[in-house]
Amino acid sequence: MNKKTSNAEFQPLDSGVVPRFAGFPTFMRLPIAQADQVDVAIVGVPFDGGTTNRTGARHGPREIRNQSSLVRRVHHVTGFSPFDRFKCGDCGDAPVNPLDLMASLASIEEFFAKIHKARARPLTAGGDHLISLPILRALAKKGPVGLVHFDAHSDTYDSFFGNRFNHGTPFRRAIEEGLLDPKRVIQIGIRGAISDSSNYDFARDQGVRIVFIEEFAERGPKAVMAEARQLVGDHPTYVSFDIDALDPSIAPGTGTPEIGGITTREAQAMVRMLDGIDIIGADLVEVSPPLDPTGATALAGATMMFELLCVMASSRR
Repeated sequence: MNKKTSNAEFQPLDSGVVPRFAGFPTFMRLPIAQADQVDVAIVGVPFDGGTTNRTGARHGPREIRNQSSLVRRVHHVTGFSPFDRFKCGDCGDAPVNPLDLMASLASIEEFFAKIHKARARPLTAGGDHLISLPILRALAKKGPVGLVHFDAHSDTYDSFFGNRFNHGTPFRRAIEEGLLDPKRVIQIGIRGAISDSSNYDFARDQGVRIVFIEEFAERGPKAVMAEARQLVGDHPTYVSFDIDALDPSIAPGTGTPEIGGITTREAQAMVRMLDGIDIIGADLVEVSPPLDPTGATALAGATMMFELLCVMASSRR
């Protein structure tokens, strides 16, 4: 089987035939596939070795799979079904070593390099935010890409406890390694007290556009996303959505929550405004199911992944 195979073989299970609570849990009830069979490889990275506060994001991919059984086929606003235009499949989890951070970074990069070689675009469920670094290493080998980044935190710090590889540093490392063009990076929803007044100096000095939550509230989603679209242009762009961009009253199951965040409605609207952008890949990170036994945070993550899938499909139409 290859990518010339009919889309009929890459459809979600019909909930009228197999109830949503039955069957094997896969992302959006899609079939298990290999990267060379699909246009979008939906994958998990069950790794939280980069967390600096509360752990548990290693369980994110499994619970997001469970909650994604509630994802339907057709987007209610656009009337668009990504499954009819795109071959999508659950391509499993990247291999990780819970006792060796650097070995995990290497194995994650290798996993995504194979997806990239197969010419599939990855849509990833994390895992903590450090996973974005090895993914970018795999996708940006030919040159730096742009980034639309939804988060409460800039993640451009230098180190914690002397360690330069953790979930607060991935985008600093990515800029230093030439994986991101900092002048085509926009970070939306940033908020919360910081440990030092210089915490944002690196990002600002590099030309990263930081939209703090106060500016977002004043300008609104449309104006902010119009700027984001203009900033990344028609060049290859990666999208990273940290679930803590959302207010913790909505998504409490995350390691470093910050009050005063974005609503799910605002987040959905903003992702939809990425329609037509050349998205080379996207991730949804920092869902920690043990911190939210209700499953609401994982459901928010699964729903945002469907929104991302729709705009990824649109960018390839």
